[in-house]
Amino acid sequence: MNYHFSAYMYRLRSISRWSLMRSTSIENVAEHSFHVALLAHLLCEIGNRLYDRQLQSERAATLALFHDATEVFTGDIPTPVKHHNPRLLSNFREMEAIAAERLTSMIPPELAPAYGPLLNADDPADQELRKYVKAADTLDAYLKCTWELASGNREFAAAKSQLQQKLESLQMPEVSYFLVHLAPSFELTLDELSTDLSD
Repeated sequence: MNYHFSAYMYRLRSISRWSLMRSTSIENVAEHSFHVALLAHLLCEIGNRLYDRQLQSERAATLALFHDATEVFTGDIPTPVKHHNPRLLSNFREMEAIAAERLTSMIPPELAPAYGPLLNADDPADQELRKYVKAADTLDAYLKCTWELASGNREFAAAKSQLQQKLESLQMPEVSYFLVHLAPSFELTLDELSTDLSD
């Protein structure tokens, strides 16, 4: 019997993000998931090494790789649309749950214990780490806005401001550390990054 789980996961590269926004560079869900995995790992390591946390950064990165897996069926629904009213958001959450069930059914039974929990956002075992994945998800959106604004695209100005407020409201020192020490580099050109490195 053939199982389609991996083939569907590869199709995340065909799902575009920011569909309502005029972008200088198109982003797909696969690359977004990679970025969120990088950021989730980094936030956990910042927590472990600077704030005496005991976080499994590798597990956080793995959760992040699968955090938008259901979008292979639902597509990426823009935040202003799904958060327009509570009923719409509730319907979208139900769609996500159905999509997760469908994707889970495509995992070989022998592998289901490993991959099923990655698709189940309600699994209590990973709730603390999912908080870091969610922060990384928001942070990646913020960095996308930063990148677009640095390219002269004012389309993302309001979104960046809203996302910055959301990040600050998390009151996570790991996020604050990233915003102070790592995020400013995203506003630099490649030449500026290279010059700074050679100084």
